[in-house]
Amino acid sequence: MSLAESRPRTQQQEWPVRGRPRSEAVERAIIEGVMKLMEDGVSLADLSIERIARTAGVGKATIYRRWNNKEDLFVDVLRAADPEDPELPGTSMRDDLVVLLEWLRQRALASRSSAILRNVQAQMKSSPKIWAAYHATVIAPRRRLSLDILRRGQRNGELRTDVDIDLMNDMLVAPMLVRSLLRPEAPLEEGLSERIVDTALEGLRPVRS
Repeated sequence: MSLAESRPRTQQQEWPVRGRPRSEAVERAIIEGVMKLMEDGVSLADLSIERIARTAGVGKATIYRRWNNKEDLFVDVLRAADPEDPELPGTSMRDDLVVLLEWLRQRALASRSSAILRNVQAQMKSSPKIWAAYHATVIAPRRRLSLDILRRGQRNGELRTDVDIDLMNDMLVAPMLVRSLLRPEAPLEEGLSERIVDTALEGLRPVRS
C-alpha cells in the first residue's frame, strides 16, 4: 500500500469525530453571544448578524449556515433562555399538574432576576414572526402536555368527565401568569403551585358514592 493510500484514510476516520464537538461549540458561542448583547440591553432591532458575529467571534457565513435569518436564531435563543422542561412524575394528575406549575413559578422567578429573560420576553412580543415561532415550538407543545394530563385524569377518574379541559387548563395556568406578568410585585412563594392546583381541583373531582 502506498503512502498516498494510507494517510488519507486515517484522517478521514478522525475528522468527522473532531468536527461534531466544534459545531456544537460554535452554535453555543453564537447563542451565548446573542444573550450577552441582550444582557447589555441591546434591542432586537439593533441585533444585526454582523454584530452577533463579532460578539461570538465567528463569520456571518457561519451563522447563516445554521439559521436562515435573525428571527430563526432568536427563537433558538429563547429556547436556550428558558429553563429545561420538567420531568413529570406520572404518579397522578394532581402531581403532574403541580410539577408543571412549579416549572412556571421557577421560570417567573428566573425572569425577575435575569436581564436576559426580561429583555427576551419584552422584545419577543414586538415581533409577530418570533412570537408565532416561539408559540408553535415551545408554548403549544407544553399546552398539549397539560391537556393530555387532564384527559388522563378524566380517564382515571381523577377529574369529572364533563369538565371543559381547555377552560380547566386556563384556570390552572392563569394565576401563575398573572403574578408573573401582570403583578410583578406579587409573591411567588414556595407551595404556590400546590395551592393553585388543589384550589382548582376542589369540587371538580368525581363525587364518590
